[in-house]
Amino acid sequence: MSTFSIFLVLITIVCFLLVVVIMVQNPKGGGLSSTLGGSTQMGGVQKTTDFLDKSTWTLATILIALILLSSLSFSGNLSDNDSKIIENTETTTAPVAPVQNTPAATNPAN
Repeated sequence: MSTFSIFLVLITIVCFLLVVVIMVQNPKGGGLSSTLGGSTQMGGVQKTTDFLDKSTWTLATILIALILLSSLSFSGNLSDNDSKIIENTETTTAPVAPVQNTPAATNPAN
């Protein structure tokens, strides 16, 4: 398994976790904290919101770092130099002889 494949698997896992964390949050500030919150919990709601916020930023930072590292580990095995089309055009191209401009034969007028 190449390093690029390992990075690809890690990026997929981080993306899945990031989607889950974002879906748990509510865009209006409720989210998980509104379903768990009650009058009996004093600081639990704020701690849940802080945890979700910090985990979102952490996962986003990890995702960007993994993407940058995966681009550095990409070896470029699928470059254009290995293209069959380029090989075919290079082998079939033969040098063309230059066209010589010869004057047309003129018939003397009778």
